[in-house]
Amino acid sequence: MNRRTTTLSASVALAAALAMTGCSSSSEDGKPELQVSGAFMPQPVLDMAGGFLTIKNDSGTADKLTSVTSAISDDVTIHETKNQKMQQVKSFDIPANGELKLTRGGNHIMFMELKKKPKQGEKVSIELHFEKSDPIKVDLPVEAAGHNPQQH
Repeated sequence: MNRRTTTLSASVALAAALAMTGCSSSSEDGKPELQVSGAFMPQPVLDMAGGFLTIKNDSGTADKLTSVTSAISDDVTIHETKNQKMQQVKSFDIPANGELKLTRGGNHIMFMELKKKPKQGEKVSIELHFEKSDPIKVDLPVEAAGHNPQQH
């Protein structure tokens, strides 16, 4: 009987150790955990358009948005707006446990020389590229030209 108790205790201890190992060995590759929300493109009036979205980083590792690509344009850049002036930048910081907001009147994606002008109700596929994270594919719904979810 004593031997059975010892074997049972050893089995329970082994099971607990295996369970703890399974939890702690989750595939932590050190890459940030990014999620995209609120993406849209106002219907373009000319042969250029803006893209807007929020990238949320739910990890303790900061990252950078380094570029955006899309089949709709060979010239897609990221711009910051300072003192009401737009200028192209090489990257945007995505802070650890924070977010990057690309909004109308602020930082944004710029699509130049559109190959076609998407209409309201269509979607434009883009791919976001980062310093550390794998690329993320996003569909931007095309909204009315004056659409601005920041206004209430």
